[in-house]
Amino acid sequence: MAEPDKHYQKGHNQEGNFQEGDFQAGQPQEGQRPGRRPLDVLEATILARQAAPNKPLVEKSYTAKLLAGGVEKIGGKIIEEAAELVEAAGEPEESGRQHTIYEAGDLLYHTLVLLAARGVRLSEVEAELARRVGVSGLDEKASRGE
Repeated sequence: MAEPDKHYQKGHNQEGNFQEGDFQAGQPQEGQRPGRRPLDVLEATILARQAAPNKPLVEKSYTAKLLAGGVEKIGGKIIEEAAELVEAAGEPEESGRQHTIYEAGDLLYHTLVLLAARGVRLSEVEAELARRVGVSGLDEKASRGE
């Protein structure tokens, strides 16, 4: 099981939730200290839940409940959220675009929970994606024998 990085937990309150200032979107302004990426903060929170799976936490933490349910429970949520994302993407206008963003966030969250359950860090997925840069998707798929 992957251990959460100690510095990731500094910005969380006692319940391990995000606090204002934990992260910032986009590029820092001149003179502003860069914040952590939201996905890194989210991963840290998930790993903190995983590292301390006590009964009171499981009762009040959705993340802890998902982790306790294992791959089957998390996988079911990923399938549900993926369908909701596709449905939202088909909705017209700006409201459909905003709904797509919302559902993509849900899918990314549940994917990060599944990765944590399997002991996979976001940085490992990023390394895999970096490995594929400049490789044709068709060539990459052919190299796997598909």
